[in-house]
Amino acid sequence: CGAGRTIRRTQRRNLCHIDKLFVSNKKPFFHVFHVLQSSFKALSSTWSRLLDEAELLNFLHKITVNLHPFMASQAEVFSEAELDGLQEAAEVKSDEQRLAESSGEQIDPAQAESKEWLMPEAASNCSELPLQYNGFCGYTLVNSDGLLLPGNPHIGVLKHEGKLYAFSSKEAALNFASSPNTFVAEVVEKAKRSPELVHLLNLHQQLSWIKEVLLAKTFKCDSGTQTDTHPTETNIDKSYEWNEWELRRKALKLVNLRTKATHSSQTDKSHMRRENVTQTWLQKDAACQSKKDSGSSAATPHIYLAGLTGQREAQVVKVNLSKPPYEE
Repeated sequence: CGAGRTIRRTQRRNLCHIDKLFVSNKKPFFHVFHVLQSSFKALSSTWSRLLDEAELLNFLHKITVNLHPFMASQAEVFSEAELDGLQEAAEVKSDEQRLAESSGEQIDPAQAESKEWLMPEAASNCSELPLQYNGFCGYTLVNSDGLLLPGNPHIGVLKHEGKLYAFSSKEAALNFASSPNTFVAEVVEKAKRSPELVHLLNLHQQLSWIKEVLLAKTFKCDSGTQTDTHPTETNIDKSYEWNEWELRRKALKLVNLRTKATHSSQTDKSHMRRENVTQTWLQKDAACQSKKDSGSSAATPHIYLAGLTGQREAQVVKVNLSKPPYEE
């Protein structure tokens, strides 16, 4: 590329210059150092430009690759012949052509006596005037569905409320001057629907509420939601005990029960008449007083002895039908 040829040409020129300096050996050392330093600076600048050019080419290549699928789909919908047929009756004009055609049109101040106009003859340099909408025609923007056409200051510049407006044609200038406030408001509405026009047309002053919205405090509102109390099913083991000393107490209690037994006796009068039932643990009532009234009752044991009636040598069977406390 051009940058590569420039680097090679600079290298050859620097090498030839260095050879001449060392062969002649008539220049002092600081002069040779100064020449080498300037040569390397030029080489470094050329290399930096080469890197910038390579990065730009890479960026353009990526854009081309990303646009290629859209070009293929567009060719399937509209063929090249159809597009050429649509453009036969249309004439595509550049901005320079539009400005050249409208330069012959000028506003006659007599047609709009109530408005203040700046004519090209009165203004020293029309191209440097601080025009509204960055020089675009506001009338065309409103009546042509957002079409952006540059205004021609040589037609005449309208001064309204301290602001300058340029237009693309004489007709657009007269129509805009008939009711400028209406067109200014419609341009603002266009910018609200298309936010990209705010920066393009420099509408930050007209849309001062944008800054207020961005800097406003966070809006608050009341909201509520409802969820299940226990979304996950729980498995509660009522016999679980985490206290080690409580486990030891229960173990000692079971060991103590192994030494206990229920005794029964029968007499001649009670033989074949009734069964005697005894309880190992007697029921007892307990109560406590607190802020909340409640009561509790000990579990009722149900133990049955079978085989008490009948033969004397019959084996007595003890059946425990007591329910656990949490099942009652």
